[in-house]
Amino acid sequence: MSDSEDILIDGADWPVFGWNDDIRPALAEAREAGRGAVLATLYKVEGSAPRGAGAQMLFAGTEASGYFSGDCIEGDVARHAAEVLADGQPQRLHYGLGSPWIDIRLRCGGALYILAERIAPDSAAAARLLEYAKERRQCSWSTDGIMQTVEPGEAPLLTFSEAPLHVKRRYDPPRRLIVSGGDPGSLALARLASEARFETILVRPGGPQSPPPFPVSQYLREEPADALARLGLDRWTAFVGATHEDHHDLAACLHGLRNGAGYVGMIGAKSRAPGRIEALEAAGATREELSRLHLSPGIAGLGKAPWEVATGIMAEVMQALNPARERA
Repeated sequence: MSDSEDILIDGADWPVFGWNDDIRPALAEAREAGRGAVLATLYKVEGSAPRGAGAQMLFAGTEASGYFSGDCIEGDVARHAAEVLADGQPQRLHYGLGSPWIDIRLRCGGALYILAERIAPDSAAAARLLEYAKERRQCSWSTDGIMQTVEPGEAPLLTFSEAPLHVKRRYDPPRRLIVSGGDPGSLALARLASEARFETILVRPGGPQSPPPFPVSQYLREEPADALARLGLDRWTAFVGATHEDHHDLAACLHGLRNGAGYVGMIGAKSRAPGRIEALEAAGATREELSRLHLSPGIAGLGKAPWEVATGIMAEVMQALNPARERA
């Protein structure tokens, strides 16, 4: 299929492409394949809508990533994306209240405004965007649909100006969860994080040579504290110690608390908490640092089976990291 052919979304009957909230992995795949892509950015929302301003989709070949409405408009956005891919001219799309396409209805009753722009296979801006993601640095995609630049640093999630249209959308480093351990609970947590599109790193000190039986970003066999020091931490990174062995996890938790991790937790019975606090205090942990440590992490009342524990911890991690994603 050439770039000029219509884009047909693979898996449209079962749109799991909507699980992907970050278009950068799909953009990297398109670049590796030498394909142009179309980036669609929801830059303005009026009234009620499933997604807020800043939501994005990427179309490349027959692949789509992300979603706007949950099936109301994605097919039509794909049709316009094919036109943008063919002629390189950006399009402004308006759905819902006041839209020129009265046959396309939004169940929520609001209005969505979308900019669709072509990203060339050799786009310097796209290369820079992906490089900043690898370096775990914040940046913003700045575009009028033709001129595309990437600017480093913090910024609001999305700003735009009309007449002429100019959109600036911030990108944070990918959310990352580092889990230590190899029992069913820690494996369930790592698997759930991977399914939730976190960059997932499983650390199992002295673990087996064979990789985990599910995809993770990295599998490491070193001490958790050493892994954290080597990988580097930031407020988009969570660490959960789950080896159940204090000599593996306490030093890693202290490193996470002292080096900017957005969430630090340690799985274990509540009866073990006083001893762990005492050990961390002996290692020099401050009261402020200890106040940010989640001992026996997760949402209470879900149960003690591995998936129940993992679900509660993931919910807590998402809640802790989300303010960083929305920070202006």
